[in-house]
Amino acid sequence: MNRRRLLRLGGATLVAMISAGCSATGRSGGVKRVSMTDDFGFDPERLTVSTGTTIRWVNDSDIVHTVTAYEDEIPDDATYFASGGFESERAARNELTGGLIGPGGAYEHTFDVPGTYEYYCIPHESSGMVGSIVVK
Repeated sequence: MNRRRLLRLGGATLVAMISAGCSATGRSGGVKRVSMTDDFGFDPERLTVSTGTTIRWVNDSDIVHTVTAYEDEIPDDATYFASGGFESERAARNELTGGLIGPGGAYEHTFDVPGTYEYYCIPHESSGMVGSIVVK
């Protein structure tokens, strides 16, 4: 390979790497993981993310859990979220089994509206299994 061709290839590679780095850092969102634990908790309990971020709650315990938003504790313009796909907190509470996430299971929701979102696990709410997502 001649020197000129090597320099062109090296320059093109450098430009591609810089462009990829710029586009990756310019994007908001991504996926963040929250663990549901045996000791009736979300880990982390409080998480701050940018708009467009998807939260993936994973049940890392041996018992069932839910992810259920407090309907009055999310931003007014936000879409309600709950494992099981319920459209309201009342529906989630009334049909508990439809929202249960078994061991190894997961639930995801993407947060597009800035604000604070408070949520809980229905069967373990009284044990303090609550969490919050702050979206900036």
